[in-house]
Amino acid sequence: MLVYPSSIDLSSRTLRFLTGQLTARRQKIGTRWRRLPAARQALLALAHLRCGDTYAQLAAGFDIGIATVYRYIREAVEALAALAPSLAEAMKTIRTKAFVILDGTLLPIDRIAADTPYYSGKHKRHGMNVQVLTDPFGRLLWASPALPGSTHDLTAARQHGIIEAPADAELKCWADKAYQGAGGPVRVPFRGHRLKRWKRRHNTTHAKIRCPGERAMATIKGWRLPRKLRRSTNRITDVVRPSSSFTTHQREVGKGSIALANRQTLEGPHHG
Repeated sequence: MLVYPSSIDLSSRTLRFLTGQLTARRQKIGTRWRRLPAARQALLALAHLRCGDTYAQLAAGFDIGIATVYRYIREAVEALAALAPSLAEAMKTIRTKAFVILDGTLLPIDRIAADTPYYSGKHKRHGMNVQVLTDPFGRLLWASPALPGSTHDLTAARQHGIIEAPADAELKCWADKAYQGAGGPVRVPFRGHRLKRWKRRHNTTHAKIRCPGERAMATIKGWRLPRKLRRSTNRITDVVRPSSSFTTHQREVGKGSIALANRQTLEGPHHG
């Protein structure tokens, strides 16, 4: 098999972050030796999650067995999934926002016609339903556990407790027509084809407010693996959560950088 150099469209900060998590995990379980160091394992996992490289391709490229590749990737995914915030934890950040955007997406899976619970009548394909909350700028705040694709968006939102959470925080939540009847703080557009002019204007404004939420969908689907999932439906939630973990990490790093810059500004220049 031929091997060639390639690249991943991720920053070195992402690699260092995952390397740190894997190093801590190894120390926790008392690992003495591994075929690959933590940094190489992190690179392997990112190549699979971001680029969709197969186990066989990664095994050849990293000169290890396919079973070892499987174990390394599963360990990395579990480490990242454990860092993803729960809805209650995400609400601590959400409470500081002016409003949130709620949307749902279907992650395609390879299932046969007999798997009715996973078939989405809306999208005409098998998949898993994932609900997403973003800030007004479209930055991902929280991604829900995956539910069978036949689950309606409103049903999924209620099942995850998304409708009640913004209400308790007295926060407005903007969503599309799929969430008609949610009530409470959820704002949805008017339905119908022959709407009055003021209702059409309202819907146009509503769409402008909601459109940044598509950036969060792009964040999730920017990882090649969720575009076509070929694994047990019980493990799909763990595949979605790494994007939340990386986004949360980037947000915390950004806050740290801003705090450092503000402190340096307040302290002023130092003269020797």
